[in-house]
Amino acid sequence: MRSYLEAGRILISGIRPQVDCGRYRAKAVVGDDVSVSADIVREGPSVVAAVIRYRGPSDTGWHEAPMAHRGNDRYEGCFRPTELGVYRYTIVAFTDVFNTWRDDLIKRVEAGQDVDLELLEGARILASLQGVPQEQRPRLQRTIELLRAPRPPRAGGFNDPRVAAALDEWLTHAAVTYSPREDASPAPGVLELWVDRDRARFGAWYEFFPRSTGKPGTHGTFESAARELERIADMGFDVAYLPPIHPIGTTARKGPNNTLDAGPDDVGSPWAIGSPEGGHDAVHPQLGTLEDFDRFVAEARRLGLEIALDFAIQCSPDHPWVREHPEWFHHRPDGTIRYAENPPKKYQDIYPINFDTEDKEGLWRELRRILEHWISHGVKIFRVDNPHTKSFPFWEWVIEDVHASHPEVIFLSEAFTRPKVMQALAKLGFSQSYTYFTWRNTKQELIDYLTELTQTEVAEYFRPNFFVNTPDILHEYLQTGGPPAFKVRLVLAAMLSPSYGIYSGYELCERTPLHPGSEEYLHSEKYELRHRDYDRPDSLAPYIKRINEIRRKHPALSELTNLHFHPIDKDDMLAFSKTSSAGDRILVVVNLNPVRWEEATINVDLDVLGLDPYTPYEMHDLITGATYTWHGASNYVRLDPYDEPAHVFRIED
Repeated sequence: MRSYLEAGRILISGIRPQVDCGRYRAKAVVGDDVSVSADIVREGPSVVAAVIRYRGPSDTGWHEAPMAHRGNDRYEGCFRPTELGVYRYTIVAFTDVFNTWRDDLIKRVEAGQDVDLELLEGARILASLQGVPQEQRPRLQRTIELLRAPRPPRAGGFNDPRVAAALDEWLTHAAVTYSPREDASPAPGVLELWVDRDRARFGAWYEFFPRSTGKPGTHGTFESAARELERIADMGFDVAYLPPIHPIGTTARKGPNNTLDAGPDDVGSPWAIGSPEGGHDAVHPQLGTLEDFDRFVAEARRLGLEIALDFAIQCSPDHPWVREHPEWFHHRPDGTIRYAENPPKKYQDIYPINFDTEDKEGLWRELRRILEHWISHGVKIFRVDNPHTKSFPFWEWVIEDVHASHPEVIFLSEAFTRPKVMQALAKLGFSQSYTYFTWRNTKQELIDYLTELTQTEVAEYFRPNFFVNTPDILHEYLQTGGPPAFKVRLVLAAMLSPSYGIYSGYELCERTPLHPGSEEYLHSEKYELRHRDYDRPDSLAPYIKRINEIRRKHPALSELTNLHFHPIDKDDMLAFSKTSSAGDRILVVVNLNPVRWEEATINVDLDVLGLDPYTPYEMHDLITGATYTWHGASNYVRLDPYDEPAHVFRIED
């Protein structure tokens, strides 16, 4: 009986953001306005007030941010995290005694009733305020004295100076802020938010193989790869991502196009990690030394680039672990170690790790050591290969443990698998994830998928990275659409998602599949060196550079959940906008048909863009530099993919 008597009178439920009832953390980046909302109800007509209570990782006490009533008993407020790490937040609600009194006063004045006693009651409420700053006390005291004063002659209703003083907005704010909160009701429990640096949400990635950067016929090194960084930085990329750079095994080494008959000069797959020269903490001898890698990272930093390294938990049959820790692998009934398979694909050159080993602690600590090793060499971003095939408890532990000492480290999940598995990895701590974007090519597919990613609770913890291609994925759309298709997919990826990436060769429109119906590249760089002429006159590098310049200049494009689709009357035409609180407004129109021109009428959502239906507005195309004057909601667009398949408009009114 006692617990019920002491329970708060205000009920708080439906708190957002909240991932799986608080089991996992929502995500934000430093400087975000983190919106917190909840349903808050109390019996009777009394007005309710609420605040968000929050604290950062270095705070010794709690901060408060006010919440406002948004209708239907839904309250919302926000706070802004200023440091990396775990933030804790909850909600406290209480009866707003002053505004309850104020609402009643207004009703009585409107009804023409005598309010002398009500004003005395208001003075009593104001006198009970606590913690009022010294500079505000004289004004508050004058108000209290005025409410206690007799009614002036011929004063009545809202003309009564006592009533006017009671309804002053300053007084309302002060009364709510410094109320004693005698019936304060806290929300059940405290929720957590993981706060990353900005690169965890916004960035342009470029994937390339350092071993392919040498002169034709020679193996590249970190020194030759460092020379490529200036070209990558000039295109406006933020992250240079490297496939594994470790020693490659020779047992069952793969030849060109994944054949089993590798010759003595074939370089093998970088994902077949490990040889007598070392394992995951070593570098391939032909690339150079760890000192060479350090110089490579330093050069990237000088150019404003970060290096992302592939973290692939698998081994070549020649990896030192096979000899030192055979218990970490799957053994077949005949005693041999099982190689990796994804039927019909076979990877005879790779042994997967057995996370059910009896030596789980030893395995986990060794993998954690490897991450720490590369962090000490300047790597703060890891692209994790196939994390969905590894232990979920391991990921939750290792990401938490790394973040405890290195909160700036970012983990990208390369998990092309079932949606809920991809979402589970994000909940476990992965900073961002590959997506199904590559396979979403029609208008409705894009709208449905982006709506899921940006307008549902998934957006609270799952950050997409829209890679347009990878060494494993060459979609049919790119194979058959020619250079216009490459432009279309680039614009879509770069404008729809704050993070996106391309794999080298994209700027040259490489699009020859292994065979019809395959998404594998012919002469895949996974198995051989690829020497490219990046200075070709038909390169898309200038186009990519312009797109990345637009992304960096316009803050609306650095956000995810501000996406809005606009109706357009052709199935091959897509229109969407992004806006920021600072007034940045971007409208993108894309012809999804890479082989013929399309024309359409777009029905611009003027309210979303803050436009007056009766005032013309300027649409400045940030790709071509052209400017158009539009009127009202309905406007005509025509896009020829061989000329320019997309408009990226900056809106000016």
